[in-house]
Amino acid sequence: MTVLEVLPLPEDPTLSVYAEVLNELGHWAIIFDAQWRVVFVTDERRLSNGDQGASTGFGIGRHWFGPDETGRRKALYEDGLATVRENFRHLGPYVLFDTTGGRAELRRVLDPGLHDLVDQLVAVEPPPVWREPEATIRHAGSGARTSNLYLRIRDDSGTVVGTVYLSKPRPGMSQLASGAAMADLGHLDRMALVERPDRRPAAVLMADLEASSPLARRLSTAQYFAFGRRLIRTADQCIVDHGGIVGRHAGDGVVAFFLVETAGSESAAARACIDTARALPSAVADIALRSGLQDTDVSLRFGLHWGSTLYVGRITTVGRSEVTALGDEVNEAARIEACATGGRTLASKALVERLNNADAEALGIASERATYTPLADLATATDKARRDAPSIAVCDV
Repeated sequence: MTVLEVLPLPEDPTLSVYAEVLNELGHWAIIFDAQWRVVFVTDERRLSNGDQGASTGFGIGRHWFGPDETGRRKALYEDGLATVRENFRHLGPYVLFDTTGGRAELRRVLDPGLHDLVDQLVAVEPPPVWREPEATIRHAGSGARTSNLYLRIRDDSGTVVGTVYLSKPRPGMSQLASGAAMADLGHLDRMALVERPDRRPAAVLMADLEASSPLARRLSTAQYFAFGRRLIRTADQCIVDHGGIVGRHAGDGVVAFFLVETAGSESAAARACIDTARALPSAVADIALRSGLQDTDVSLRFGLHWGSTLYVGRITTVGRSEVTALGDEVNEAARIEACATGGRTLASKALVERLNNADAEALGIASERATYTPLADLATATDKARRDAPSIAVCDV
């Protein structure tokens, strides 16, 4: 995830306190001084606007409706200047009231595309707090509707020293909490890293529950749903705990990616993938016990593979958000997993040989003396494996 350097706090002590607290709490917020110049923008707001800390950033010290800030904001909106003009119609009376030099001074600092609106304004003293019509903030490569409000900031003497502009996603807090209450912050950071799809080398883990159909027929629908929910939650937690990114869920299947750029090295990514596959069976045994099942009723098969040229990215729609990957290695991992019947964990030679000596030793894998078997030669080889990936060499880990 992009890490921004926190902007300097405003010189005004009151504005500085607001800026520091809002930033620490992760709010979307912009703080203006008494003349509507931008004096602080929280990190979360900057990240959502695509601020990379250089020319894409907010103009600190610039007027909110001046040429520089208007130009930057126009680039964020599909209808460009029209959105800025509508915003100025809403805020203009308050901005005019706060402008020491009146209309002449306001016209001097404004973007020329707003000059014709100045004479239409009637100065109005801003209330202590007011709302703005819903707006769109550029986020995750698309437009996110937001609810917005403004708060006047006064110092200890009661003098207005500025205004804070607060935004939040349009859903209510109960809906936001429901969607994010269980989220792991580290995992959210890793997902943010892949907002923009790109080539990303990674270890791939695929796992599936064996003999799920007989189990589903044996249990009541409510029992099987409860078991499946426990299984997916436990698998996801295990992936997250080992620094992976949770991929799509299909039925009882689990997919995970361990990126080189987050793990730190190819060896670390490969080790995290193997560690996860080893940790899951014991966690699943506990799920079986809590679900009133025997250990033998629940068995996972694992396919582990290396993706040198995976194209990894995040897909967000109105209904869901997930990370997925494209590439031959994804299909090959699925073929490896399908051959790992009997609760085996099969790893490709391409994955195992990413391990350096220290990580291989920590895993108890003698990688330099390991022997491999082509998928096509396994007794458990599926027709698809023989057809699509016959020469992929694997071993048990």
